[in-house]
Amino acid sequence: MKPGYGLAATTYPRSTAEANQTTFSLVRVAEGKRLVVQGDARGFEGEVRGSSKLCPLTPGNAAQLRERLPWLSPQPLGLKLSVGFGDRLGLATPGHLQAARKVEHVAPVLAQQSIRENDRTGRSPQQVMDDAMWGVFQEGWREPWGADADHLKTTADVDVCVAAGYTFFTVDPGDHVDNEGHTAPMELLKAKIHALPWADLYDSPEQLYERYLGSEFAVEGWTIAFDELSLARAAVKYGRALAHAARLYRHLARALKERSFEFEVSVDETETPTSPLEHYFIARELGRLGVQWVSLAPRYVGRFEKGVDYIGDLDTFDQELAQHAAIARVLGPYKLSIHSGSDKFSIYPSFVRHAGSLVHLKTAGTSYLEALRAVASAEPDLFRRILTFALGRYEEDRATYHVSAEVDRVPRLDDVPDAELAKVLDLFDGREVLHVTFGSVLERFGKQLLSALDENEEAYSAALEAHFDRHLAPFSGRVPALSSGQRVNAGPDGRD
Repeated sequence: MKPGYGLAATTYPRSTAEANQTTFSLVRVAEGKRLVVQGDARGFEGEVRGSSKLCPLTPGNAAQLRERLPWLSPQPLGLKLSVGFGDRLGLATPGHLQAARKVEHVAPVLAQQSIRENDRTGRSPQQVMDDAMWGVFQEGWREPWGADADHLKTTADVDVCVAAGYTFFTVDPGDHVDNEGHTAPMELLKAKIHALPWADLYDSPEQLYERYLGSEFAVEGWTIAFDELSLARAAVKYGRALAHAARLYRHLARALKERSFEFEVSVDETETPTSPLEHYFIARELGRLGVQWVSLAPRYVGRFEKGVDYIGDLDTFDQELAQHAAIARVLGPYKLSIHSGSDKFSIYPSFVRHAGSLVHLKTAGTSYLEALRAVASAEPDLFRRILTFALGRYEEDRATYHVSAEVDRVPRLDDVPDAELAKVLDLFDGREVLHVTFGSVLERFGKQLLSALDENEEAYSAALEAHFDRHLAPFSGRVPALSSGQRVNAGPDGRD
């Protein structure tokens, strides 16, 4: 504790920073964490204690601190290998950064939560941003970091995240993907093609056919060629989704005006995989529509269930990923994004091998599971109540997720001693049951869970650090960088 605080406090040593003859530190007092300002404390809300001002961690104080310490604001990360560290509780950033600090060429995205997750956790995009910022401050992280407004579906979603200062915007046009196009007969496909929103696509069926049919497109030693059926399937399946993504992109560009931002297009939450041919179609059409994007999330072959490893044939995945990566280089370059990417340890080497640095790994619920691991050790009775409740909620809560866990495969709690409770989180079914019920659990046990983690902050950070050490290990070697002449894809100017 520095002299002059006038109270019993423990300082987080990495937090201390100076700017314009003013010192800022994060401390823990009996009431919780507080910001201490020594020097020019104008604009900060708090209580004067001797020569310092003790300030609560309010949105106003967060905004004021960002003004004083610019490195507390997120920024675009470009094509650097990046990892999204989703945090559903607002407490995980210190542990995330302790792992990220060990891999200097990986850029962290620290504020990342979807609108769906905001609704289930009761947090706002601004709260997610501020919680990440306080973690950055606590850890003294001075390198660039990102903030991802995840799975945006509407212009209203975009606007609230623009106001909160996000720099990375992931649009999810999945509701506009026509999965019927994957298997529909040609007669129906033709009718669906003529019903596409051609005005929004700045196109017509005739121009579409002219652009693709009868041509071969070279992609690093192999070629892509569309026939009438494959083109019709790609256009029907993704046409409306592309129009919607371009609409959100133009809205975002107008809302941000001169402010730099990054854009990701995600079609991962669909019923059928995105073939390399469809990926090529998506990327080429996005460029034609004037969209500039830094990453794209196809629906890869196989199953990406929440909180568990990849399910599928690894050889098939590896072969298709090689083609996806080649397309991303030729039509970009842009990063391949891995949604529901936590715990997919068996496929990380494929991404390193084929995509190099053009990867964005996105995680979320796995940090919540590590919170439960910390609670299982520190407060086993609370963990038992949470797991019992989650088992009862699973059948209803699983409805919006692609998961296959069964409650009868989770060990009976009567058979598990306290010392082994955390092992439930190492089991496929235990992980998925606890993962997808997080919203219901937080509604019932949120205050108790947050209190337990606050009292065991170091244990939670240590669990996160160890868990993400394993995630980052495959990416810890130096991956091939882009040459100086390469840049993020840039299509023609967008039109309104």
